[in-house]
Amino acid sequence: MTSCLLSLLFLFYLASNMTAAEPAGCKIRITNKGLEMLKFETQKFVEEELSNISMPEMKGKEGRFQYTITDVKITELNLTHAELRFIPDGGLLFDVQNSSISLSFHRRILYWFFYDTGSINASAEGVNINTAVNLIRDNEGRLKINNITCDAKINKMRAEFSGTLGRVYDFLARFVTTGMRFFLNQQICPSLNHAALVHVNSMLETIPVRTEVDQFVGIDYSLIDDPVVSSRSLDMHFRGMFFDLSNQNLTLVNYAVEPVIREYDRMVYLALSEFFFDSGMFSYYSAGIFQMDIVNEKMPKDLEVLLRTTYFGAIMMLNPALVDAPLSLQIAVNSPPKTSIKTSGATVVMIAIVKVMVLPPGQPAVQLSSMTMETKFNAKVSMKGKRLAVHADLRRFKIFSNQSALESLALIPLQAPLKTMLQMSVVPLINNWTKRGVRIPLADGMDFVEEVVEYHNGFIVIGANLHFSKGLREMMAGSIEAEPYNSTNSSTV
Repeated sequence: MTSCLLSLLFLFYLASNMTAAEPAGCKIRITNKGLEMLKFETQKFVEEELSNISMPEMKGKEGRFQYTITDVKITELNLTHAELRFIPDGGLLFDVQNSSISLSFHRRILYWFFYDTGSINASAEGVNINTAVNLIRDNEGRLKINNITCDAKINKMRAEFSGTLGRVYDFLARFVTTGMRFFLNQQICPSLNHAALVHVNSMLETIPVRTEVDQFVGIDYSLIDDPVVSSRSLDMHFRGMFFDLSNQNLTLVNYAVEPVIREYDRMVYLALSEFFFDSGMFSYYSAGIFQMDIVNEKMPKDLEVLLRTTYFGAIMMLNPALVDAPLSLQIAVNSPPKTSIKTSGATVVMIAIVKVMVLPPGQPAVQLSSMTMETKFNAKVSMKGKRLAVHADLRRFKIFSNQSALESLALIPLQAPLKTMLQMSVVPLINNWTKRGVRIPLADGMDFVEEVVEYHNGFIVIGANLHFSKGLREMMAGSIEAEPYNSTNSSTV
């Protein structure tokens, strides 16, 4: 009996853990093609980092020679045989083979009673650097370099002495180059370790994890697990959830289909589930912005005339003195809008309550009618740089009375003018919110170009190539500035 109970508890534990995994609302894949572009940026950064290696003054005495070596500078790095590739279940490998480094330094040499000074050019050949970087999700859900392993070796080094005693000094070169080769071997890996763990991690910290979108909502781009690395790609799974800034604990549960990325042809892929968009609309609905009052100059004249004609009898029954009082339409979405993504495209269904009100001067508003408005929008997703935008077009519109079937028939003449009003007033307002877009989790200086949007059942996949508007050094030195917003230029999806 006890063993059966333990077995059931174990099965329940497994089941609860299997269902506890949080689906991703947003995924990003970087492919080998993207890594190829990153290789050039990484190579330039490594060359810059190694060129900053400083060497101490070297002094020594060999027989009758006394020498002092100062002002050692790396003048050129030729990392032509460099490769950047994925390490399955690990991270990234930057491998440099059979490359070279050129140096210059100043000499002061005393030989017997002869004193000689001058510049010396040296070269390190057979430079091999093997650096492996391990990527993880940190406690804040941010991508981070956890550790780095490095192995560097310079096979040989030579110096070219010139000057009064140039030929006499040839044998001295091996003493100098041996010391310099040893020092360089000892300095390359610490320099790269510092670059990765400090500079690169600092750049990764500029990528937004949980940040404001506008004055109404924020977005959570925290990683829900460690990056998944294969021989062909690096996949990152983000929460991809919007939230109401005024009530950040009120969030939507993700029951949507998890997006799947199957392609490797482009440098980078972005996949977004229905949850990504639904959480945005849920948050704006929670913030109370899906409501508007159409009155006075906002009310189209032909619609106002039609409303007065339709509700003339009701106004007269209330009070004939109200015939000339202003009318208004109060529109309020009564449930969070819902997204549907199919292979044919994306649509958003929005249901709102529309109240027809008469506004007697100096008196409380009087309700003439209440109707339900069902609207369906086509939603077109696009990318610009690192911002995701949505453009909406009204696809279907229907109204019916909340009071009686007979009134629903009477509302038929209002269908066309109300639809026109939506197209002229509400749809532009929605697109004004969405045209600025929302930022996706890319580092500052890295943008999407040549993007292609594909619609699947339950999610969208955007394939693109990468463009660097800044080098890695500049990206690491800079920081993302807070972007201003206002009520007419806020973003939502």
